[in-house]
Amino acid sequence: MAGKLPMGQKELLRCKVMEMVKEGQITLGEAALRIKVSYRQAKRIFARYRTEHDRGILHRLQGRQSNNRMSEELKRALVASYRKSYEGFGPTLAAEKLAEREGLKVSRETLRRLLIEEGLWKGKKRRRVYHGRRDPRERFGELVQFDGSHHAWFEGRGPKSCLMNMVDDATGTTLSYLCEQETTEAAMRLLWMWIERYGIPQAVYCDRKNAFVLNREPTIEEQLAGIVPRSPFERACDRLGIEVIVAYSPEAKGRVERSHGIYQDRFVKELRLEGISTIDEANRFLTESYLPRINEKFARLPALPEDAHVPLLDGTDLRDFFCFVDERMVSRDSIIQFKKRLYKVPQTLDPRPRPGDHVSIHTWLDGSVHCFWKDKPLLVEEYQLPHIHKEVSGSLSA
Repeated sequence: MAGKLPMGQKELLRCKVMEMVKEGQITLGEAALRIKVSYRQAKRIFARYRTEHDRGILHRLQGRQSNNRMSEELKRALVASYRKSYEGFGPTLAAEKLAEREGLKVSRETLRRLLIEEGLWKGKKRRRVYHGRRDPRERFGELVQFDGSHHAWFEGRGPKSCLMNMVDDATGTTLSYLCEQETTEAAMRLLWMWIERYGIPQAVYCDRKNAFVLNREPTIEEQLAGIVPRSPFERACDRLGIEVIVAYSPEAKGRVERSHGIYQDRFVKELRLEGISTIDEANRFLTESYLPRINEKFARLPALPEDAHVPLLDGTDLRDFFCFVDERMVSRDSIIQFKKRLYKVPQTLDPRPRPGDHVSIHTWLDGSVHCFWKDKPLLVEEYQLPHIHKEVSGSLSA
C-alpha cells in the first residue's frame, strides 16, 4: 500500500483548486489566480493532475538529489587544500585563492557552510544594526504605541503581573493598567479605556505577539474563500477604523519601550512607598494618582495642535466591538450549540435564520453571549434538554 504523499500547504491548495476545476466549479483562469501562477502554467499543472491525480502536483525533482549538489570528491579536495594552505583564511578570500591557485571553483557561501561543518571556521557574530530614531508623528492620536511589560512590579509582595501600556507617539501621553497576563482581552480593555478617554486613534503600533495579531498562515479553506485571518484585537481595530502597524524589533517601538523603563523605575518605588501589593489597589493608584502626575511631568506638546482622534459617536456600544466572535450553524430543530450551551431560535421571529444558516456568536468581555444574524441582533433563548426519567422495573429478593 502506497504511503501518504509528502505534500506541503502549497501542494494541498493546488490539489483542492485543480479538483474544483475538474468538477467545473471554477475555470482554469480563476484557478491560475488562486494558486498565483500564469494561465499556461495552470494548464500544465491541470494536465498532470488529470493523468496522475495528486502525484502530478508534486515537483518533478522531489525526492531526487539536485543536479547542482557538490560531489563528495570535490568536498574532500576543498577541505584538504584549505587545511594544507589556507587555514585561517576567511571564506571569501579562501574561495578566491582556491579558484586561482588550485583550480577549485566554489562560491563563498558554499565554502563557508562546508568549513563550518568541518569545524574549520566559526561564523562571525553580526554587528548590531543601528536603528536611527524615527521622527514622532505631528498630531495627538495619529499613532499610539502599544506593548505589555512583564516585571516584578510588587517586588515579591504581590502576584506576578504585566503592565499593559499605551504611549502616544506625538506627545508621549501614557495610559496603562496592570493585569495578570498580556492577553488579547487585556489589550482590548486598554484600547477601550483609551478610546473612552481620548477618542479613536488613527493607528496603533504593536509587536507580533499573539495578543495583538494572528501569527499563522491562512488555512486552505480561508485561502479559497479569500479570507484573511485576523485576531479579535485586529478585528476590533478594523471595525473602528484603526490601522494596525506591526513592529519587527523593539527599537521600532522605542517610545513605549522607554516608557516601560520609566514605569519600572518610578512606579515600582511608588507602589513600595504606598504599601500596595495587589493588582486592584495598583490600578486605583494608577488612575487616581500616578498617571496624572507622570503625564504632567513627561508628556509634551505635539508639533501640530489638531487632535487626530476620531470622536466616539453617541450611542456606540464598545462592548460589541471588543469581543470574541465565533460562527455557528443553526440545526434542524432551530438550535444553536456554543460552548456546551444550547440556544433556541424562537419560531415567532420573522424573519429568522433557517436550519443550515450561519449565525455569529459574540462573547463580550463580561462573559455574556450575544447572537447576530446578517449583522443584526438575534434574540435567542437558552435551551435546556428535557430530562428523561426511566422507570426501572424488577423484583428484589432477600
